[in-house]
Amino acid sequence: MGVIPTDQWLKESKASPIEVCKKLTSFFPRGATARDIYDYLMMHGMFRSSSGNILGRLPKNVWGLVEKEYADLQKIWNGPDVPIFIFPADAGNSKIKREFNGKSGLAFKDKLFLFFSPHNTQSEIKAVLTHEYNHVCRLKKLKKNEADFTLLDTVILEGIAENAVREQCGSENLVGWTKYHSDVELRKIVKQLIIPNRNMKRNERKHNDLLYGKGFYPKMAGYCAGYYLVRNYLESNKLRIKDIFAMDSMEFVKEYL
Repeated sequence: MGVIPTDQWLKESKASPIEVCKKLTSFFPRGATARDIYDYLMMHGMFRSSSGNILGRLPKNVWGLVEKEYADLQKIWNGPDVPIFIFPADAGNSKIKREFNGKSGLAFKDKLFLFFSPHNTQSEIKAVLTHEYNHVCRLKKLKKNEADFTLLDTVILEGIAENAVREQCGSENLVGWTKYHSDVELRKIVKQLIIPNRNMKRNERKHNDLLYGKGFYPKMAGYCAGYYLVRNYLESNKLRIKDIFAMDSMEFVKEYL
């Protein structure tokens, strides 16, 4: 399906998020209401409301750029054809502004969402698309139900996606959290936090605490550990991202067991 013309949706809905999400109900399981969808997307960075020129809250020609880069990635990774929805990011979300420079994304096995701010560059747009579409490819080829994902599965999912950014967009376009900890610190995080909790399920509170580094845990602990583990595996085995999409998560931590 590729890039959906959400610019038209935004115009037709007069920038009402709920009206926009009414158009998304057919892409979600039966029973999901526009409000349900909006609440979930808002948690991941979708705009809340807008007045004035809603399209002015997005980078110029973002739909065309994403379409081109998506076609390239789909060919390189032999990836699935999924709908891509582009919307303005939540300008009031301080975490997205601080940690991700006003951009965000959300991937499912059968669709993905991209949220941008007007100042985001072409390189940033490509990096977010690369990260999120990589998730789609991993979820599709891993053949494992997301409901059954463990902490280690999530850590490796994020690690593969950001290493894909390094491979496709260059190290200069990596997200900031990849530099939060040294390799010595990351090895300790893997051994002391990730490995002992590797089988923790997504619905357990500690899962997200470890993943994002909440409370007393190191900042973005799970994300950083995933990037470290996948980078080392790729370099040690002289592999590329397309070679590891279907690889079991345990393969990346064998040396720590």
